Amino acid sequence: MKKEQFIKELQKLDVKNKDVITLYNEISSLAMQCAGDITPTEGKRNAYYLSMEFLIGRSFYNNLMELGVLAQTQKILTDKGVDINVFEEIEDAALGNGGLGRLAACFLDSAAGLGLPLHGYGIRYKYGLFKQAFKNGCQVELPDDWQKFGDPWSIRRAGEKRVIKYADMEVTAVPYDMPVFGKRINRLRLFQAEGSEEAQKISEYLYPADDTEEGKILRIRQEYFFSAATVAELLENFVKHNGGDFNNFPEYNVIQLNDTHPVMAIAEFIRQLTSDYKLAFPDALRIAKNTFAYTNHTVLPEALETWNEEYIRKILPEIADIIVELSLYAKREQAECGSAEAEEMAIYKNGRFYMANLAVYVAKKVNGVAKLHTEILKSSTFKAANKIYPGKFQNKTNGITHRRWLELCNVELCELIDSAIGTDWRGNISGLEKLNGCTEKFAEQFTAVKAAKKHSLLKYIADKEGIKIPDNFLVYAQVKRLHEYKRQLMTAFAILELYFGLKDGTITDFQPSVFVFGAKSAPSYKRAKAIIKFINEIASKVNSDPETSGLLRVVFVCNYNVSYAEKIVAGSDVSLQVSTAGLEASGTGNMKFMMNGAVTCGTMDGANIEIVELAGRHNNYIFGATVEDLTAVKENGYNPADYLKGAAGRAVETLVDGTFSDGGDGSFKELYDSLLTYKDPDNYFVLLDLNSYVKSLLQINSDYKDKKSFAVKQLNNVANSAYFSSDRTIAEYSREIWELY
Repeated sequence: MKKEQFIKELQKLDVKNKDVITLYNEISSLAMQCAGDITPTEGKRNAYYLSMEFLIGRSFYNNLMELGVLAQTQKILTDKGVDINVFEEIEDAALGNGGLGRLAACFLDSAAGLGLPLHGYGIRYKYGLFKQAFKNGCQVELPDDWQKFGDPWSIRRAGEKRVIKYADMEVTAVPYDMPVFGKRINRLRLFQAEGSEEAQKISEYLYPADDTEEGKILRIRQEYFFSAATVAELLENFVKHNGGDFNNFPEYNVIQLNDTHPVMAIAEFIRQLTSDYKLAFPDALRIAKNTFAYTNHTVLPEALETWNEEYIRKILPEIADIIVELSLYAKREQAECGSAEAEEMAIYKNGRFYMANLAVYVAKKVNGVAKLHTEILKSSTFKAANKIYPGKFQNKTNGITHRRWLELCNVELCELIDSAIGTDWRGNISGLEKLNGCTEKFAEQFTAVKAAKKHSLLKYIADKEGIKIPDNFLVYAQVKRLHEYKRQLMTAFAILELYFGLKDGTITDFQPSVFVFGAKSAPSYKRAKAIIKFINEIASKVNSDPETSGLLRVVFVCNYNVSYAEKIVAGSDVSLQVSTAGLEASGTGNMKFMMNGAVTCGTMDGANIEIVELAGRHNNYIFGATVEDLTAVKENGYNPADYLKGAAGRAVETLVDGTFSDGGDGSFKELYDSLLTYKDPDNYFVLLDLNSYVKSLLQINSDYKDKKSFAVKQLNNVANSAYFSSDRTIAEYSREIWELY
């Protein structure tokens, strides 16, 4: 970047009588002008990351930091009478839903930071996910018009638009480029759908409701839209720079599929090679097998996408034919397998296309995102494929970018680390390990830093939510997508157990505590929305009870997003990671909390396992059934009613005994029945783990009385968090899958 030019122009900028949005656009545009062009990519292998989501967050502070001008910008603006914090008014670009999209953003950040050519491709949604509001404690979805603030960090490339064809319509895909700054400037290219009113719907909303045929077909259109546009661009660029011998395509290109949403790109790649470039099908398939790699993010069946053949054939008949053909090729390759194994690996069966199986068949490498998750993929989810394709499956434990999630959101902690071990760790995050030798020495200073960040968080909550929490409260945080397997409901029951214990005197000597929730439910996920309502009902009761409000509070923050997360991870004491063992592939929120000095209270699931391996079980709080325990429980027969004793029973009964109101829609009774009366009740073992969860929460509360010892636990988590930098993750992808080094 031409830093001197930027600083010189910024010093000349007239800020008088300009509102925040105007200043935001002018400063951002100035930075873009001085940043330089996207780094050329010809002549060597590049990786392309296809993802339905890129949860970028607010770009202003992060980009100025990456460009090395954030501190100078702050000083110049201060001299002009402008507080740089006013730009927090600019809302996040909510182009993702949770960990999947945030991971994609972290990966792009790390690749640029390491100087690796990794470029993102996705959709430029007009409204993103949705803006969450609460009405009588219930989630309400409002359009999230993130572009109303302008989009100065994107460049429209109208000259590179292309037409995407469906059987019933044509759509123009117009690319917008967002530069990703680091040692090199990479590109996040998002396609906007233009044309008819029907065409524009394709890039209108992230994850349109798919509980109808119309919604499912729109989702298919979206997945094909950006996959087809990306594939066409990459093939055209290859021909332009390398000629028409596609046997060499994998030497210059590797395409990483982020979960099953972009798997349509495989079929489209083969369609274009066979139809547009006249390659034979076997040749196109061979090239595809050397080009694509696939990341699996979940073992949950509902997230391993399958599509009704009829829907795809209706709008993409050629793609349907190619998937059927791929299924036949796979069957021939897998002919020696038994019938059960063949069924497990089938790409096409019973009139449905199994996209994860398609990805596993074609991809040169398949990776899970944590040690446990990868082992489950190999031993269960894709057991047959792992047997027939030895060496195809790898683990790549997720990571987060320490630049945003430590350097940007916790300046105070970074300065303390600098004073302890110097500044080299900022360029090489593994240097954090040097903290291991001085955690006790800096415990008191760390306590002061945590108190300052907690004060900032609680002030922000007071301003945003109107709920005032005293600074001396212990902060437990559970912030993530709302899903039953993540068990926010179990935390709700645990809070009620604490509440009842404080009321009847069975819990004494209790450190004042607040539980902070942040989550959005998918609009059509009724049970998840009922859990949000239930938690808000609990908050209302607990917070207004004069007998306990000085000791226990509950806050469900509204419209949780990346910017809110930056404050919560820095200001919290305890990270609640309580998913059912075996179901959370990895998690990345757990890593952000760890890096900012929160202890983990969680199950042996996802990356929690690696967190306690690195930071020590004694510095964290593990509870609940393991994967092996749950296997035994299922074999012996699970009766959740057996675990309803004492306060646990009282907590669960509040769903139906009139303690709380669901507004008359019956949703609390449905929650109750899902735990106790349905066939195979309590699928996520909430009641099985509840008692040990409460014991862990109380142990944390007791340990927190010794502030210095607790601070040492927290600092030990910081000191051993370097492994969870996405720089490490991306370096592994680059060496072992993409071969960019």
